[in-house]
Amino acid sequence: MKIHVLFVCLGNICRSPMAEAIFRHLVREKGLTEHFVIDSAGLGGWHVGSPPHEGTRNILKEKQIDPSGLIARKIRKEDLNTFDYILVMDRSNLRGVRELARKLERHRAEVRLLMEFAPEKGHSEVPDPYYDGRFSEVYELVEAGCRGFLNYLMNKHFSQETGNEN
Repeated sequence: MKIHVLFVCLGNICRSPMAEAIFRHLVREKGLTEHFVIDSAGLGGWHVGSPPHEGTRNILKEKQIDPSGLIARKIRKEDLNTFDYILVMDRSNLRGVRELARKLERHRAEVRLLMEFAPEKGHSEVPDPYYDGRFSEVYELVEAGCRGFLNYLMNKHFSQETGNEN
């Protein structure tokens, strides 16, 4: 069984591709790559087909995380039945995904704010660095959220010692 995870932000060029790359990196470090399908998307389609923002690419490279292969796309209602978890960056994203979900009779995705998994950071949302350029601060929040989410999944789906599925 694979766990399907989708990260969502407004345009899919700053926060969600950063989360996708970080989470992919953390999963690889744990040796669990074959157990996951990881992607990102935006609520809006303004940047479809574009690579991540230069600030996102730069901070990922600075942290030795490969940003290659990340291409912006818009979320589709089908994603709500393809993915097990949809993690959004802020309440506006949460409203947007829930609005999309209302168009479906039912869906399988559990939709949550990423920062629910890093309460120690004292932030309920990940601010958009597109407007203020604070990519380092955003990286710290996203990385903490991704670590917390992976720990949550490890406890829920895998044996900690072996990485085997429960």
